Amino acid sequence: MRIREILKTTDHRPWEIPTETWKYYQEWNHSIFLHWEVDLEELKKLVPKELEIDLFEGKPWVSVVAFTMEKIRPKNLPSFAPVSNFDEINIRTYIKSNNKTGVYFLSIEGGTKLSCKIAKGISELPYRFSNMKRSQNKFESCNSEFNDRLDLEFKVGKVVTQKTDLDKWLTERYALFQDSEESINEFDIHHLEWPIQEIELTKIKVNYPRFDKLLKNDPHKIRYSSGVKVIAWGMNKTKREDTK
Repeated sequence: MRIREILKTTDHRPWEIPTETWKYYQEWNHSIFLHWEVDLEELKKLVPKELEIDLFEGKPWVSVVAFTMEKIRPKNLPSFAPVSNFDEINIRTYIKSNNKTGVYFLSIEGGTKLSCKIAKGISELPYRFSNMKRSQNKFESCNSEFNDRLDLEFKVGKVVTQKTDLDKWLTERYALFQDSEESINEFDIHHLEWPIQEIELTKIKVNYPRFDKLLKNDPHKIRYSSGVKVIAWGMNKTKREDTK
């Protein structure tokens, strides 16, 4: 589907798309979702006070999302494979701000050093490099600096035709929020509704010492998606209260 058609498909969104011109195109492909219900008090320690933690039936969630970023590019420019295509892992939670429900990244890793440097410089998102290796049914990542490791082997199952409310709550997010020293940064995004499939994990090792009180035991919910085409708008900054 062309970008113009994607922008016209909005019935699934909780609010209207921005009226400003979009800035970036990207694809989030071959995505593995690992979801944990977590302790609210532990999560509060990691989320800026300016953002309200979103709850599903009274409980917060944290997700590890491993996928392949492809064709990322600015509007009116072509993608450049050595920079535009790379594997990525983000660890995110779910928040509310400015009457929008979005995600907040606890961590973002990319599998290409140059891509991480450029993405962090443009977006101010906390990208860092990790060694990643992906094949059809495996996803591996290792970061010796933080002693982080993700090691998955999996089998993709059938299409989920009847999504649960939790499926939609965990995936249909159209804003990203991140903090810097001086501001809370907001990004609007748009894509079609995520296509979701079942997935079986034949091997799972999730080791993130900084988040060991959140990512305990096996995930409570797992899903796979072939991916979505994503349109993103520019950054909106809100000055933090303690810097005004």
